[in-house]
Amino acid sequence: MYESFYRLSGKPFQLSPDPEFFFGSRGHRRAMAYLEYGLHQAEGFIVVTGEVGAGKTTLVQQLLRRLPANNVVPVQIVTTQLEAEDLVRIVASSFGLSDTGDKSTLLIRLEAYLRELQAQGRRALLIVDEAQNLGARAIEELRMLSNFQLGTKATLQSFLLGQPELRDLMQRPEMRQLKQRIIAAYHLGPLDRPETQQYVEYRLGHVGWTGDPSFDDAAFDRIYALSHGIPRRINTLVDRLLLAGYLGEKHALAESDVIDVAAELRMELGPRRGFVGPVGTTPQNGEPAGALPAESVDGGDTDAAAATREPAEASSLAALEERVALLESTTGMIFGTLKKVLRLLRTRASESERTVA
Repeated sequence: MYESFYRLSGKPFQLSPDPEFFFGSRGHRRAMAYLEYGLHQAEGFIVVTGEVGAGKTTLVQQLLRRLPANNVVPVQIVTTQLEAEDLVRIVASSFGLSDTGDKSTLLIRLEAYLRELQAQGRRALLIVDEAQNLGARAIEELRMLSNFQLGTKATLQSFLLGQPELRDLMQRPEMRQLKQRIIAAYHLGPLDRPETQQYVEYRLGHVGWTGDPSFDDAAFDRIYALSHGIPRRINTLVDRLLLAGYLGEKHALAESDVIDVAAELRMELGPRRGFVGPVGTTPQNGEPAGALPAESVDGGDTDAAAATREPAEASSLAALEERVALLESTTGMIFGTLKKVLRLLRTRASESERTVA
């Protein structure tokens, strides 16, 4: 929508990973070096962790573009909560093998395929995304797959990508055998303030940006402060900022514009943190939050129990009223944005008609 207004050749801040927009920050270059080193070793595990939206998937996609197609056969799987047998089944299917049969049949089929690749002078690379969701048994299954060998050479190498929880998982005592197979590990941190500005300008430049719209330094300061240097958060914020600039027909974007857009996003994304009381908190009296007093359980002081429930019910009602008000505000904001777009399109259509006449 805003691309034509700012004369851009495409959408610069889409949320889905795109290796075409790979930005080589200091951290991303270092992580890439670890991946390339691990790939050169042709065995074991490489572990890359980072916050949600830090650019792990884009990093691996960029690596895959550099791989010699004739030598490496890569497959990538995204896991949720998989049992060990399910993981073996998905790995076999990802390599194009039949996933029918029991676990032993799948393992025999998979090992035969890996040996065949090795005999052809090729090797398999397994990339497991969202690996922090794997259970201990599933990770142990990955370790067992790494035992497949032809002579002295491993027939399967694995990259594990995950959120910081994966690092915690690796510290468990039952993971000590897998840790011995890890040849490199790297945590991908956020961008710093200069890199945040370079990242925004790089992505804009990739679609033909020539300085329209312009951003003042304070705008970049605010983008960094709000996004904490996480690329996906930057994408979300700046994409909406450009839309707001288009709707307001602005060619210069300031800190105040970033603040306004951030406020809109917070409203659209739902209730504020703490809107509903935290679950499992323990008040000073030692009772779990939301629990009835002990007297009511024993059938004792029912009046006291009723008195306790009344404030809670009033609080729930107030929370519901605030939620309704939030939905009304969000609906009104979306409606207002659509009206602006319609009005702008009508104005441009009228101008085009006058030009033709």
